[in-house]
Amino acid sequence: MIDLLQLNNLSVGYTNGKNKTIVVADISLSLPRGCVVSLLGANGAGKSTLLRTIAGAQPAISGEVKIAGELIGRLSRHEMARLISVVTTDRTNAGGLTVEELVALGRQPYTGFLGRLDANDRKMVRDAIESVGITHKLHSFVAELSDGERQKAMIAKALAQNAPIILLDEPTSFLDVASRVDVLQLLHHLARCENKAILLSSHDVALSLAMSDRLWMLVGDSKLIDGQTEDIVLQGKLNHLFSTDNVTFDALSGEFVAKTDHNKKAYNIKGCDATRCRWIANALRRNGFVVSDDAKDTIDADKIDSVEILLSQIL
Repeated sequence: MIDLLQLNNLSVGYTNGKNKTIVVADISLSLPRGCVVSLLGANGAGKSTLLRTIAGAQPAISGEVKIAGELIGRLSRHEMARLISVVTTDRTNAGGLTVEELVALGRQPYTGFLGRLDANDRKMVRDAIESVGITHKLHSFVAELSDGERQKAMIAKALAQNAPIILLDEPTSFLDVASRVDVLQLLHHLARCENKAILLSSHDVALSLAMSDRLWMLVGDSKLIDGQTEDIVLQGKLNHLFSTDNVTFDALSGEFVAKTDHNKKAYNIKGCDATRCRWIANALRRNGFVVSDDAKDTIDADKIDSVEILLSQIL
């Protein structure tokens, strides 16, 4: 069975005359069906460039992108629209359209030249709008929407397009925490229940770790690390994500934290209340202390009523 999306010895970047700048080099990967993959990397690592190249909006430096076994250069725009839907963070010039009209544009690959919607098209548009939680904005103009609502409308347009591959560039960047979780849960449902291949770039590492099946992680030297999310965490590869000595990945909490000052005292935190232990450790690390099971000095978290008082005693 041919993978839906294949990247073969792909290098992406920019050309300026005879000069070439490569930001991601020589990657060979496939995007699995039924799977949500998060593309992680520092600013400027090449996340958007890679997505644009996969979508056919930017030429590759070298190598190839294949969709359903065909090179993307051999697919017409109409064929591409039936295979890939794309959501970007770019502001759309669609302020004069209602949400329903904007989302209906996602049905263009199926409606023909005149763009007439039949009953099935209208149902898919309404279902897409409902799935992202903005049914109450159905007849509102796009210009009247908040940034978060506009982003949800663009995601709904991609869903209405009903392509087997969905590419999203920072899809949760304008959303509040609850909406971010809702969107990622929706994408995971689509991947699992409709066998779609979903690739999204993100700066929200914690949410990506919680909701993504695999990670494509852009690291230094134009390299990309691919793997099951939990394997990448357990193998300590998250520490390659940012080229800085100031932060480190804490595998226990699943978050990047400031590196501790090893000249300060180390504490071992014990207690039956795991939540209390977690947040006492957070306060200690923020103030430069080391938290380690091997430390000689122990803090009994169950006896701590106020973290503020604890800090005043040890600082």
